[in-house]
Amino acid sequence: QVQLVESGGGLVQPGGSLRLSCAASGSGFAINSVDWYRQAPGQERELVAVLPSGGDTFYAESVKGRFTASRDNVKNTVYLQMNSLKPEDTAVYYCKPKGYSPEAGRSLEVWGQGTLVTVSS
Repeated sequence: QVQLVESGGGLVQPGGSLRLSCAASGSGFAINSVDWYRQAPGQERELVAVLPSGGDTFYAESVKGRFTASRDNVKNTVYLQMNSLKPEDTAVYYCKPKGYSPEAGRSLEVWGQGTLVTVSS
């Protein structure tokens, strides 16, 4: 069974920063890539970043230059650093890591529970 804990959201003023964390655990499970999504009130879910196992990281145009996705393989955790936050960044943010699970005998992709980011003065 893969366990996923997403954290780091909160209230921040415009121009501030937050770092979201998405930590996975389970027997032999290791994250090799992650998608980051957000959903603002009354709006559709938006893909904001993709951190692949290799190659270039994707960022939505709306966050490019302000958000940075990264990983810590030792901690089996992925991060989304968010700088220069704007009110329009207000949303629930979700991680969706993917990795191979020896327990399941296949690749798994699991949604985080979401963490609320509110950018307001």
